[in-house]
Amino acid sequence: MTTTKAWHVNGFLALLLALASIVGSVVLFVNAGSETSGFPGVEPEVNGWFIVGGIALILVFIVLLTSLTIVQPNQAKIITFFGRYKGTITESGLWLVIPFTGKTKVSLKVRNFNSQTLKVNDAEGNPIEIGCVVVFKVVDTAKAVFDVDNYSKFVEVQSETAIRHIAAHYAYDTFNDEQKTSLRGNADEVSQELTRELQTRLSLAGVQVLETRLTHLAYAPEIASAMLQRQQAIAIIAARQKIVEGAVTMVESALQQLKDNGIELDGERRAAMINNLMVTIVSDRAATPVINTGTMYG
Repeated sequence: MTTTKAWHVNGFLALLLALASIVGSVVLFVNAGSETSGFPGVEPEVNGWFIVGGIALILVFIVLLTSLTIVQPNQAKIITFFGRYKGTITESGLWLVIPFTGKTKVSLKVRNFNSQTLKVNDAEGNPIEIGCVVVFKVVDTAKAVFDVDNYSKFVEVQSETAIRHIAAHYAYDTFNDEQKTSLRGNADEVSQELTRELQTRLSLAGVQVLETRLTHLAYAPEIASAMLQRQQAIAIIAARQKIVEGAVTMVESALQQLKDNGIELDGERRAAMINNLMVTIVSDRAATPVINTGTMYG
């Protein structure tokens, strides 16, 4: 079902007519029994036409009241007539609509949904805790009211389902492949993917997803300590690798400078120098120099 515009006109004139009707009915009822017969001592006669007119004006008053509805800013009223959808009013103000219709209020304001902290398994099977916030609003009132039972509850259930689905397709973190998308390292990309999936799911309810953001992301308590040790080990290995790469470059530069200055080393002295430089640069402790007063050959 798609939203259509309901018939409506300015309701202030109808309000004035309703007030005039009730006042007129009161006047007719009061004057209905004031007509005299012209003979003294005879009770006044009741004018039946006045009674009928007063009743008719009361009916007009009731009809006009059932036709009036007030629409607040950022609100919509869905108009139904004996079970049939007649349209939606989104303009704020006092309006006159079809009499004896049902008027369902739907909020068009931007709303937030904070999901619970969910425990799921990531792409590598590690248990993690994840949560997000979803910013949404209703854009199709007919779908929101008639196509789903409760659109707010529908948003909650579908949001948690989408979070579980997205979390199962990405690893919490990347340790070897720097280009691989992860929940921790690529939060913006994951949020965009979550928004697209949620929009597909919530289009049925006439809801537009404005933004989604991860609000909580952590390893589950049972593996948090082990994963922290793993991260520390990987960080140490990566740091050592950078140090070795830098050390090799420095040793090559030192040997090249010696060669450019006319200092030639044989294979054994060259190997000893490389060994000493690498130990000095790579070691995480300060080197203790040893001065050799002799030669390497005795």
